[in-house]
Amino acid sequence: MIEISHVDKWYSPTFQVLTDCTTSVAKGEVVVVCGPSGSGKSTLIKCVNALEPFQKGDISVDGTKVNDPKTNLPKLRSRVGMVFQHFELFPHLKIIDNLCLAQEKVLGRAHDKSLAKGMQLLERVGLKEQAQKFPAQLSGGQQQRVAIARALAMDPIVMLFDEPTSALDPEMVSEVLDVMVDLAREGMTMMVVTHEMGFARKVANRVIFMDRGEIVEDAPKDDFFGKPRSDRAQKFLSKILSH
Repeated sequence: MIEISHVDKWYSPTFQVLTDCTTSVAKGEVVVVCGPSGSGKSTLIKCVNALEPFQKGDISVDGTKVNDPKTNLPKLRSRVGMVFQHFELFPHLKIIDNLCLAQEKVLGRAHDKSLAKGMQLLERVGLKEQAQKFPAQLSGGQQQRVAIARALAMDPIVMLFDEPTSALDPEMVSEVLDVMVDLAREGMTMMVVTHEMGFARKVANRVIFMDRGEIVEDAPKDDFFGKPRSDRAQKFLSKILSH
């Protein structure tokens, strides 16, 4: 579903943020991307739907080449759901309108169908009764669940999550992860940048570990947690799993 081949990215001639990154995500697979801050995790996932440009290599999503100038990026992005760290909801729109807007403007869906789809997805994430509220009236965890529902409203073929719980209070983390676990179990193809190792252990098929812009490990979940090959990953895991 996602093919990443020898991707290099520079922010400046002297600052390379991604170095020769190669990996893939199969249909229905859940891949967790982890690593220390500044390792290039978020940059890599943003390259997948061309939110970040890259200078070398290739990325394709379901056979469509992201970095081909002829590719219709708005059309591609409409098929790739993206959930950010900071929700990115429209503050001036009610929750249900946040879910309907892109369905109508991008997919050309009729308002009644968009409304029905939006309400169905709000029910799925446990927020149907919040439909007429504004984002500021919801907790952070609720807003992130709305953001997931909004992404799902576009019928994506793959979901990208960029540290979806890192801006949340600890009490709200589990309500967002529960929705993501359900998605994974339903067979959604997912690429998730996260520090939540419990989530990775529960639902990931593979774990990618990055450091200094490179993919240091790309291994099945049990191999990564059981016996990571690199010293760097062992050190990372010993620090985050010891508490």
